[in-house]
Amino acid sequence: MSACDLATVAVNAPTHIQAIAPYQPGKPIAELAREFGLAEHAIVKLASNENPLGPSPAGMLAAQESLGGMALYPDGAGFALKAAISQKFDVAANRIVLGNGSNDVLDMVARAFLTAGTSSVFSEHAFAVYPIATQTAGATGIATPARKLGHDLEAMRAAIRPDTRVLWIANPNNPTGTFLPWGEIEAFLNEVPREVIVVLDEAYGEYLPPDERTDTTRWLAVHPNLVIVRTFSKAYGLAGLRVGYGLGHPDVIDLLNRVRHPFNVNVPALAAAEAALHDDEFLARSYALNRMGMKQLEAGVTALGLGFVPSKGNFLLVKLADAARVNQSLLRAGVIVRPVAGYGLPEYLRVSVGLANQNARFLDALKAVL
Repeated sequence: MSACDLATVAVNAPTHIQAIAPYQPGKPIAELAREFGLAEHAIVKLASNENPLGPSPAGMLAAQESLGGMALYPDGAGFALKAAISQKFDVAANRIVLGNGSNDVLDMVARAFLTAGTSSVFSEHAFAVYPIATQTAGATGIATPARKLGHDLEAMRAAIRPDTRVLWIANPNNPTGTFLPWGEIEAFLNEVPREVIVVLDEAYGEYLPPDERTDTTRWLAVHPNLVIVRTFSKAYGLAGLRVGYGLGHPDVIDLLNRVRHPFNVNVPALAAAEAALHDDEFLARSYALNRMGMKQLEAGVTALGLGFVPSKGNFLLVKLADAARVNQSLLRAGVIVRPVAGYGLPEYLRVSVGLANQNARFLDALKAVL
C-alpha cells in the first residue's frame, strides 16, 4: 500500500478519533540515554509516579513462579484475584471487574456508557485519560474550572446535562495531588442523578495518611451509579505488569465485562497482584518512604525559593518561572520529571517521590539549573 493510500485510509477514520491528542507518558530512561548519549544507570526517572522501592517482593515471587504457565491463557474471569479482593475489602465478587491497569477500567466505563450524543464531566487539571476515553467513545467532554487546582464539586454538579452519562473524580488528583474530604464526595454523590455513573479514581489512595482514609466501598450499597477504580501500579509497585480493578453495582460490572477484552490481565499480573494484595509490610514501607521523601522534596524546593502544591499522592507539583526550559536542562543532567503543560499547567513540573538519593539528585540538578 502506498503512502497516498495510507493517508486516504487515515482520513476515513472518524473525526473524533483523528482529533485525539494521544496520552504522553513519562520519558523512558532508554530514550533519554539515546537522545543525549547518557549512561542509563546514571539517569534518575521521577516522572511516572512509580514506586521507587520496586515491586512488592511477594508479588514478584508469585509472578516468577507463574511463568511456567505462560503457554496457557490466563483465567479470563480472574477468579483467584477477585476472591482475594473480595476477602480483603468485603466486596462480593460480582461487584469486581479486573483491568489491564486502572486505565483499562476507565476505558471500559467510557465504552459501556458513552456514545455520540452523550457527555461526560471532569475537572480541569484532572487525569488526561478521562477526556481521551470520552473522545474515543465519540462523546462530548465537559471540563469544569478547577478550585485551587483541585475539583470543584459544585461546578461539576452544575455542569451535568440531560445527556451526561459519566462523571469522573480522582481523589487524590493527578497531576496536582489535591484532595477532597470524603464527606464532601459522599454529599456530592447524594446530589448526582442516578443515571450518571460517578467514577471515583483512587489510584493514589494508599498514600493518604491513615486519618484521611475512609472505606468508600460502603457507599456501593447506597449508590448503584458509583464505580470505584483502583490500581496495583503505584503503592504495590506493579506498574510494569498492568493490573487494576473496578468496584460497582453487579449490573454495572456486568456491562463493563461485556466490553472488557478477553484475557485482559495476564498470568504473572494476576499472580503478582493476588500476592501483593496481602503484602502489608511492603505497603507500609512504601507509605513511610513516600512520607519522608515528600518532606525532603518540600524542604528542598522551599529552600530554593520555589512554590509547590501540597500533595496527598506520591508526587509534587513544583512551580517554576520557565518550566519548559528547566525541564530540558534537567533532562540534559540525566533527571527525568514530568512537564504538565498538557494539563493546562505550563508553569509547573510534576516530580515523583523517589528514594532519598534520587530526590537529592533532582534537587541538586534543579539548583544548578536555576
